[in-house]
Amino acid sequence: MYTVLVAEDEFEVREAIVSGTDWTSLGFRVTDSAENGQEAWELFAKEAPDLLLTDIRMPFMDGLQLAELVKRHHPGTRVIILSGYDEFEYAQRALKLSVDEYVLKPFSSEDLAAVLAKMRGILDEEAAEKQDVAQLREHYRKSLPVLRENFLANLMMRPLKRRDLEEKSALYELRLEGEGFQVAVISMDAAGPKEAGQASAAGNSLGKEQAPSTISEDQELLLFASLNIAEEIAAARNLGRVFLHQGQVVLLVISMDPDPQTVTAATMEAAEEIRQAIERYLKLTVTIGIGVVIQEPAGLSYSYKDAVLALDYRVILGGNRVISIADVEQRHVKKVRFDELKEQSLVRCLKTGTADELKDIMESLFQGLAEAPVSVKEYQLYLMEIVTAVLRAAKDADADLDNLFGDNMASLAELYRFRTLAEAKAWLVGICSRMMGSIAVVRQSALHNLVEEAVAYTRANYGDNELSINKVCGQLHISAGYFSSIFKKETRTTFVAYLLHLRMEAAMELLRTTDLRAMEIAEKVGYAEPNYFSFSFKKHVGMSPKEYRSSIKGG
Repeated sequence: MYTVLVAEDEFEVREAIVSGTDWTSLGFRVTDSAENGQEAWELFAKEAPDLLLTDIRMPFMDGLQLAELVKRHHPGTRVIILSGYDEFEYAQRALKLSVDEYVLKPFSSEDLAAVLAKMRGILDEEAAEKQDVAQLREHYRKSLPVLRENFLANLMMRPLKRRDLEEKSALYELRLEGEGFQVAVISMDAAGPKEAGQASAAGNSLGKEQAPSTISEDQELLLFASLNIAEEIAAARNLGRVFLHQGQVVLLVISMDPDPQTVTAATMEAAEEIRQAIERYLKLTVTIGIGVVIQEPAGLSYSYKDAVLALDYRVILGGNRVISIADVEQRHVKKVRFDELKEQSLVRCLKTGTADELKDIMESLFQGLAEAPVSVKEYQLYLMEIVTAVLRAAKDADADLDNLFGDNMASLAELYRFRTLAEAKAWLVGICSRMMGSIAVVRQSALHNLVEEAVAYTRANYGDNELSINKVCGQLHISAGYFSSIFKKETRTTFVAYLLHLRMEAAMELLRTTDLRAMEIAEKVGYAEPNYFSFSFKKHVGMSPKEYRSSIKGG
């Protein structure tokens, strides 16, 4: 069943379309209706429908302006324009906007049904093409030779020398020239369709560095279908390469722009388009983790591991979203890294792991030490390397070192007094357990402080008619997608709804306590258009500004 948003300023016409059309038999469901273009665009942002049915002439924003916004931000949405006979010039503009259908008023229910049937056929063809996973699987087998895929997989797992990289990329006919490189990892939120996608919130995630050894046939087919969608979008944007690695789709972004912020912005935009397309065509939710930007392809493993680490935050933030490592972790630009996989696993566990995972990692660390014939000095140095990794992670997370290691870190001398590996392991487990608890507290506090800062900034600037979620995010230096999720989690409402409530409360206060005209009040509370202020006020309060002021004076 495809979703539809209806925008029509005439009440009778709007009701006739919504109530007088057998939407179910035509394969559609009306999600909402709007009486002007501005309201329609706000509704569209909440749940982007498959089809927009809009009149041309509407207040605040006409149908063509609305269609242009929809096509720019959601090019996959189909648009049907409704127009009168004397609006041929509008029709010409509509054609230039790639509007799908143009229905001339007055029209009958049969006329509309015929156009909707045509739209459904087009949408069915698109969905069938995306879901033809058997064909996509064969296409994948022929288009990506095994040697090329193995090389890209190795590039994700460990740093390569520049000479080796140049030789092998030339041998496999891979172009890896650029000024900025970034990795995004696309991970299914659950084993099955969208209905099971929320299982990721309980930690049923494929976003670990070690993927399951086997996957079901259905999962494999969905994986190849996701790969094909990502390939199409990456090719259209000329971003880089897409391939499979450890049961996940990997997007390798290659940019000629050396600015990390520019590269990340392009990656985030493409990732969001991929996420929406997979959800629309495959009825499957995915989470996409994005790593840091690097300047040399030989070190792509760092960006890949950061992208996998970003996926781990789906347990906290929820699935079906794009998560950038730059949003969830405060990181130094040139951070000292440990290339050894065991050390990387330890640091990752300290930040987002569980007690059982910590136990397993400690077992693996000490198992290798017990099996190797090492001297006392080598043993002590090995323990110090583990502690150094923990210290770095603690510093990055602003953890309390005195709480972890004791006053003035004097207990580090314990390293030289342990009589057995079991004692050393127990000591380290205690430190790491306390650190994991400390990081969890700091993370929650940081999210709360960020939202409080956003609220304070909004309360101080709600009178700015250009205030938007993007402007607030620019002030906070975070992405809009990440901010939206934490704001709603902390306040139980969206930023748009909060800003509207704040402005309406301020407007009511001014109406109660001043003699300012509605036009002046509109400007003070952040509305450039007085008519739209009156419309919003009446919708929010239930009466016009004039009626509200009269009711106060009357009381």
